Amino acid sequence: MVSAKKGKVVLLGVIADDFTGASDIANTIAKGVAPNGGLRTAQFLGVPKTAASADVEAGVVALKSRTIPVEEAVAQSLDALNWLLAQGCRQIVFKYCSTFDSTRDGNIGPVGEALAAALDVKSVVACPAFPGAGRTVYMAHLFVHDRLL
Repeated sequence: MVSAKKGKVVLLGVIADDFTGASDIANTIAKGVAPNGGLRTAQFLGVPKTAASADVEAGVVALKSRTIPVEEAVAQSLDALNWLLAQGCRQIVFKYCSTFDSTRDGNIGPVGEALAAALDVKSVVACPAFPGAGRTVYMAHLFVHDRLL
């Protein structure tokens, strides 16, 4: 495990199951809500071997875990979680593919359950909506723009 960095901590940590989703959420966090702007955000390809820079407020770890065997996806995600926690993250987000197109058996559920167990949380919010990409949820159905997914 990478030891915690000195000084400021990363406030928000994101574990993304693919590069595209990681880029989308990193951009959203960095832009923030005008006029205040967002957080100073860094996107990492895979789990970093060193601590985040002291000026990083949000760290997004881009994995390639969406389509690999579930055991590997869980292990990579837990490694990312441990790295983010070592950076002092106070809030963790699991950014999964909003179209749910992972493996035949699916990695989203097992990874989400493993992260929740590691964080010792009793409940989590799962929401595939991403309005900036045209994905919304209405009456428990996911839409891409006006089309039911």
